[in-house]
Formats: sequence, C-alpha cells, structure tokens
Amino acid sequence: MEGRHTFLAFDCGATSCRAVLATFGQSGFSTEEIYRFPNGIIESGGRFYWDIGSIYRGFVTCLKELGTKGIKPDSIGIDTWGVDFGFVAPDGSIIGNPRAYRDPYTEGIPEEVFRILPRDELYRATGIQILNFNSVFQLYAQQKEGFEPLKEAQCILFIPDLFSYMLTGRMVCEYTDASTSGMMDQQNRTFNKALLDRIGVRSDILLPIIPPGTPVGTLKPSLAAETGLGEVPVIAVAGHDTASAIAAVPAENEQFAYLSSGTWSLMGIEVTSPIISEESSRLNFTNEGGIEGTTRFLKNITGMWLLEQCRKEWKEAGRDYSYTELMEMSRCAASFPGRIDPDDPAFANPPEMVKAICGRLRERHPGNAAPSDAEIVSCIYHSLTESYKRVLGQLGNFAPFPITQLHIIGGGSANALLNQWTANTLGIPVVAGPTEATAIGNIMVQAKAAGLVADRWEMRRMIAQTVDLKTFNPE
Repeated sequence: MEGRHTFLAFDCGATSCRAVLATFGQSGFSTEEIYRFPNGIIESGGRFYWDIGSIYRGFVTCLKELGTKGIKPDSIGIDTWGVDFGFVAPDGSIIGNPRAYRDPYTEGIPEEVFRILPRDELYRATGIQILNFNSVFQLYAQQKEGFEPLKEAQCILFIPDLFSYMLTGRMVCEYTDASTSGMMDQQNRTFNKALLDRIGVRSDILLPIIPPGTPVGTLKPSLAAETGLGEVPVIAVAGHDTASAIAAVPAENEQFAYLSSGTWSLMGIEVTSPIISEESSRLNFTNEGGIEGTTRFLKNITGMWLLEQCRKEWKEAGRDYSYTELMEMSRCAASFPGRIDPDDPAFANPPEMVKAICGRLRERHPGNAAPSDAEIVSCIYHSLTESYKRVLGQLGNFAPFPITQLHIIGGGSANALLNQWTANTLGIPVVAGPTEATAIGNIMVQAKAAGLVADRWEMRRMIAQTVDLKTFNPE
C-alpha cells in the first residue's frame, strides 16, 4: 500500500447521520467521526416522510468543513437503511420527500397482494421475509392511493442511491439495497418485472442493478466548487447499512455466523447463493445482498430494544442507570430464573415495557414476587441469549458449513457480560467487535474500489489486525 489514502463514509440511520473519515497507511487504517447531525421522520398531511433536503444539507456542511481544512478524501460512500426510495421526474428533478417505512399506509397491503400473487410464490422469487413495509408493498399501496409522485416518476432511487444522485447527478441502483425491496429475483439478481406487472406495480421505473464498489460519478461541478474539494469520486458502496456492517466482520474463514447487535439484532450467515425453501419461508429467514455477490441469509431478532425501553421508564421514575450499572445489576441477579420471548408481539411497542415484561413473567411463573430492576435486566439478557441459541440452531440446519464462531458487531458488541453469557449459552467462541462495523464496511468497499485491498477476506484480515477485538470462550 503506497502513500496515504483517506475515505469518507456517510452512515445514516433513522435518528442520526454521521460522517466518518478513514486514513489508510502502511500500518493499517484509523477512523474518526468528524461530523454528526440529527435525522428523523416528518409528518405532513397524515403521511410520513424522510427530510432528504435536511440530510443533504448535513452532507454539504461536512464537505465544506473538509474543504476549509484542506482535507480531500479519495472517495465518498453512503450507506443508509433499506426499503425506502425517492422519485425522479423525467426532467431529473426529485419529486418531494420519500415516504418512510414507518408510515402505516402499508398495513394490510401484503394480504391484498397475496390475493393476486400467493405469498409462497413471492418468497420463492425474491427470498425476502414478508414485512408490510417492503418496497414492493409500498409501491402497491402508493399505486392504490393514486400517489402523485409515483404517477409522475421516470424512475425510483433507493435512499443511498438518491443521495449519490444529489451529490453527482448520476443515477444507479446498487445491489445490496435493491435486494431488500422484495422485487429482486434472487437467482439472476435483476428486478422481476413480470411479477410486478401481475400485481399492477410499475416496473418501468426500476433501473438496472449494479454491484457494490461501482463508481457513480464525481461531485457535480457546482458542489465541487462550493465545498472547495473539486471532483471527488462517489462510490456505490454496500448501500444497505447491514450489508456494510457484515462486510466488516473480521472472520478468518466462512465458518462463522454474525450478530449485528443494537436496538434490533440481525443474526445470519454469509453464503454464495440464496437459501430459499419451504422451511426458510416458514421460519421467516430472509436473503439479502452482500458484497462480492454474496447473500446475507439472516433473521431479525428483537435486540436491546427491550432494555432501552425499560431504562427509559426507570429514568423517568428517577432511577437513571448507566450501562455499566445495568451489567453489574444483571451479574448480581444472574440466577433469576424468569424468561420471556423477546420476539413476543407484546413487546413490539407497548406503552409500558416494564409492565409488559412483568405481565409475561407472571403468566410463566405464577405466584412469584414482582421482579426487581436487576432481575428484569438479567431476564432480558438471558432471554436474548436463548433466542440467539434457537436461531443459531436453525442457521446450522441451513448452513453448507459448520458454524464454529459467532461474530458480534455493532453497539451491542461492547456489552461484555452479554457477550460472555452468549458464548456460554451457544457453546462456541464469541468474537466481539468492531462496534463501528457499518462505517468500516462502507470504507473498506471504497478501499477495494481504490485497489488497496483485493477482496473481502483481505478486508477482514486488515480489520482484525487494526481494530480492538475481544474473544469470549464458553465457560
């Protein structure tokens, strides 16, 4: 690796967006968060949208600050959540703000679609778990309500591609994000237009799919001048944030499972081709795109949402526990026998999470005293590890290789106690880190596009050598 290289990752989530700058040199790489700004859903006329203008202004502010400091990145990559999209008119203008996946307008829509196109047939074609906010259901709902932007659109752009278009003026459709839409044929990795025509969804608005790592273009001239950076290339990285995170799993070989741990947990394996069967459909596993043509075969599991909601309620009641205190509380109450199912619909969005958990514990353990705060934390941790064990067992039945290790990435990887209990429950080593997996994966795809790394295994070796990891062996 010759010289010094810098790459800029814009990593956008539902509540905030951040910019991470990575510097590559002879001894590896380092990262620094250089800018952060809020994001959120806005409501207008009873509909819910993403404020893309506000996000774009955040990008520009960050780029101008870099220009002022004389820092010109070699390239820029953008990753965001999946599913949602914006509309582009024939004249190239963006038509309004994109609808947000939390807009309830898709409630009941899957059932309407299944009357035309059976559920099993849709899953066999796309390999995607059925969620009411999948892009295919959003487009069906918009067509049904006569949504004006859909009528006027020449094409749609998924959110990372929409921001790339705003920066460069070039339109692409990147594979990992397209794969989450419920419209992509998993076998040939193109949009299944015949399927969409059957349910009355416009298929003429879909662009050809490109692989992650493809150059989109450079900053458009006006933006190059405004920021002082010149024509910096923008790369279509693994635009779906989970795909970027999995690219940063520091695994030594294919025999691993991953757990992207945060508010929600995503547990899966990386395979070279999709796994689509009656059993995978029954268990609601999904096939989503990864880098280098891989498939992320995974399942959504409720994660630290349970604890975050309890912590919020305790804080309102005057008991403001730090995460360190919560871990110690759980350790002290480790023998508490109560368990819940983290994926129980009762915990999806209850008005009072503590009350909901206590209610389920009373049903399972009648006659027991009300649990203490520490016992509730212990219950959540143990229940999560048992959920992980169940899903890992299911993954083992599908995997074309033995699963010898679990890699935990994301914010949850910093929870040492939960990591140890997970290792104990699963009976295999757990490797924790990196916590900043999404931004690092984004950056590594840019580094590959620049020729600094050859493939995902070299990326992972570099990450393992550079990032602080911790292994938890079963006790």
